[in-house]
Amino acid sequence: MKIFLGVSSFQILTMFRRGLFYSFLTIYLRHFLGLSVTTTTLFATLPMVLNVVFQRYVWGTLSDKYQKRRTLIIWGEILGGIGTIALWYCHLIPDEKANAGWVVIIGLSVIEIFWSMSNIGWSALISDIYKQEVRGRIMGKLESLGGVGRIAGILIGGLLYDGMDYRFPGWGFWEGSLFFVSAAVMFLSVFPMFLVPEGGMNHPSADGEIFSDHAHYSPIIFFVFILAMAFIHFGRNSIAVTLAQYLTLETGFNLSSITLSHVVNIKSVGIILTGIVTGKLTEKFGPRNLLVGGTIFATCSLLILGISHSLIYVCISSFIMGFSEILILATSYELASSYIPASKRGKLFSIFNATYFLSFGAAGTLIAGPITDFLISRGKTQVFAYMVSFNTAAILTSVGIIILFILFRLEKKSRL
Repeated sequence: MKIFLGVSSFQILTMFRRGLFYSFLTIYLRHFLGLSVTTTTLFATLPMVLNVVFQRYVWGTLSDKYQKRRTLIIWGEILGGIGTIALWYCHLIPDEKANAGWVVIIGLSVIEIFWSMSNIGWSALISDIYKQEVRGRIMGKLESLGGVGRIAGILIGGLLYDGMDYRFPGWGFWEGSLFFVSAAVMFLSVFPMFLVPEGGMNHPSADGEIFSDHAHYSPIIFFVFILAMAFIHFGRNSIAVTLAQYLTLETGFNLSSITLSHVVNIKSVGIILTGIVTGKLTEKFGPRNLLVGGTIFATCSLLILGISHSLIYVCISSFIMGFSEILILATSYELASSYIPASKRGKLFSIFNATYFLSFGAAGTLIAGPITDFLISRGKTQVFAYMVSFNTAAILTSVGIIILFILFRLEKKSRL
């Protein structure tokens, strides 16, 4: 119980910080600092590239060599918090707002080097302390509790973004409150980790036992799995940066920051409710069937955005996004942990994480951003341009379903 209290508290604080900071950063870069749609996606792309590189070649290697997980998480959060405070000061130095946007992008890239310590440590730690048969259920509960933190973070972020409607839009970033609150939460998230064991192959699990997974590692099956997850994540997350811009367009829905926070938080409600029942759903349908189902729902949520002009349908899409996200995250993690042997968790989880972390930025930079900017440059309305990018994202996500069926056929053949 003490261990779950530690990991769940950390998850709540992490999701609070992400909801607080990143839900409104894209609007700040686009509408306040004046960057193009494609350029705004770089705040997720460049940091995530460095995150993945350092997870794979530095922190993952060190984690496997020394079997340290909690240590990486603690130092990642401390250094990330210090970097966030420094970033606020640095982004005020340039005279032109566009240059301030580039400072944010570059600064977040440097900070992400340290956050990647926390990311790889977290992925390996959950597999270290929980047995294979309960990991999907644990991940569902953690994501559900994280959804609670996300709701609180988005609501507070919406209030701080424009100073509770008493200041100008972007005030929370420009004057620093969003930076400082985010950093404070990072420092605070260190304390729950002291309730959690260090992790590693030879450390006790959550029930006090020392166990070792004997997963049979098949490079081909793991590669096809990673390919499927790349299409799924790159498709559904390619709009992660641009969706808030679309919803706040003056020629479109023109949502205020607080109204936007409510719409976005409908996704959080979907996350919370689904996380509660994910364990039972996994036991009933199996992680493979549930992963396919979650991906189908994710595709549908994107199609709704691509064809509807009604805010009601946007809200429905937001809920389905949250519902599908938990199914995808919990079941894919359970499958990944079954494919990855304990001795390779640092390196191989970094590859698995790459499909998720890179999708938030690279997919937007390579797909959604260029499509939107190109159509706008050709005289199409901004609303139409964004909607085309949503439909493109749905197509990409559906390709992942096809690859999953190929993966499951390969698994059956390997067991014969």
